[in-house]
Amino acid sequence: MKGVMIQGTSSDVGKSLIATALCRILANKGIKVAPFKSQNMSNNSYVTMDGKEIGRAQGIQAEAAKVEATVWMNPILLKPRSDSQSEVVLLGEATTTLSGRDYREQFYQKGIRVIQKSLEYLHSHYEMVIMEGAGSPVEINLKDRELVNMKVAELADIPVILVADIDRGGVFASIIGTLALFSEQERRRVKGIIINKFRGDQSLFEDGVRWLEEKTGIPVLGVLPFIHDHMIEGEDSLSIREKRLANTEEIIDLAVVNNRYLSNFTDIEPFFFEQDVSVRLVHKGEDLGNPDAVILPGTKSTIADLEAMKRSGLADQIKNYYAKGGRVIGLCGGYQMLCTVLKDPHGTDTGIINEEIEGIGLIPATTTFEKKKQTIRVEGTYHPYTELACEKVEGYEIHLGKTEYTSKERCPFLWLDSREEGYYRENGRLIGTYMHHLFYNDVFRNTWLDQIRLQKGLPKRKPLVMQEQKDKRFDVLADEIKKHLDWEKVMDILQAGD
Repeated sequence: MKGVMIQGTSSDVGKSLIATALCRILANKGIKVAPFKSQNMSNNSYVTMDGKEIGRAQGIQAEAAKVEATVWMNPILLKPRSDSQSEVVLLGEATTTLSGRDYREQFYQKGIRVIQKSLEYLHSHYEMVIMEGAGSPVEINLKDRELVNMKVAELADIPVILVADIDRGGVFASIIGTLALFSEQERRRVKGIIINKFRGDQSLFEDGVRWLEEKTGIPVLGVLPFIHDHMIEGEDSLSIREKRLANTEEIIDLAVVNNRYLSNFTDIEPFFFEQDVSVRLVHKGEDLGNPDAVILPGTKSTIADLEAMKRSGLADQIKNYYAKGGRVIGLCGGYQMLCTVLKDPHGTDTGIINEEIEGIGLIPATTTFEKKKQTIRVEGTYHPYTELACEKVEGYEIHLGKTEYTSKERCPFLWLDSREEGYYRENGRLIGTYMHHLFYNDVFRNTWLDQIRLQKGLPKRKPLVMQEQKDKRFDVLADEIKKHLDWEKVMDILQAGD
């Protein structure tokens, strides 16, 4: 198999970013390339065209590679539901919830088989594969049954490039230490080193490059700069960030609830492209202040996060904020939290059968968690009730809950696939919906922001076209990364396979 696996000396060294850049560089050269990560642990997911769920990072990398994302690019997705348990999504479908110990003991052989099947598919359908490892490849307590680093590189018989983050310090020790903990066979598979997140004059690191090459016998393929505001969507909580602008009346202040089991934070990403929008994360009641809008994103554990919001005072603060004229929107789990009552008859959200809790109570509805998760791509229009322009909207749904209204008053938000969906009141001052990617719909995002701009006395803006922004950022990233790499050596490594 032609290609490479990008491994890191630790989490958050930039593996996903580099893999994304390589996918776009190769795609721009006319090579049919696929991203691959055998096992992802993230609550940030992506829905494929056939309604399957994979890790968000591989979905974005597929976009960078100019190919359609499939389950074969991320056959195993672990979605944490608590500190000790994760939902196991296998080939795009939720199968079970396991503890870390049970997963290692019960799932390993099954995981190996599905990874082998995925590699066979990718080998037969693509010219190259850009693989991504996870965390550190030398976690000794996990190494004997790992499913995502050197074991997978061995199954694919593919070379490895090791990435280290110089910004966090200790770059020499992290590289030498990682290589020392590899077996001799594993170490031979490492064909190059990349130093990432370098700040300042790179000529000052030339001695460091020479020392590493002399000490390890492995070429340093490049020293990549710290890329500010690269706008490539993050995979997990380590990548969640704010966008703080000067605190003036000329900017829109969005407060985003940052729950412990936050999922699909990428629903908020389009606001990072809006020049007059500031995004800040709130954890407790005293953080809220008086924003222009509050957004409650999705969560993998709705009731647990709602209970935490109540304890911190944030739930009451949001309720009071809305009562005083504030603007609130709930997405998926955030939508569920805004309801009057949440019921868990099967224990699928909490693990406790017949658990029931009061919601924030802004939406007169009951959410009941069901046994089977719904994962589907959707498209439609705004419901005529909203009086919004009849524009096409599209996105996807990933949820266990079913929400039914307890009031006779119907206030639907969307008309999706011949059904009413969501909740919409007071010209959009209160919105709830199960549709992820809502703000990627340019007209809706701009209309919603213009309502705030009008209220603040700010001028309206033309809608940004997100697809153009995404393509531009992929190309800019690819160009920036490529110019700092020894591309001839990288291509030699990529083409070394069969």
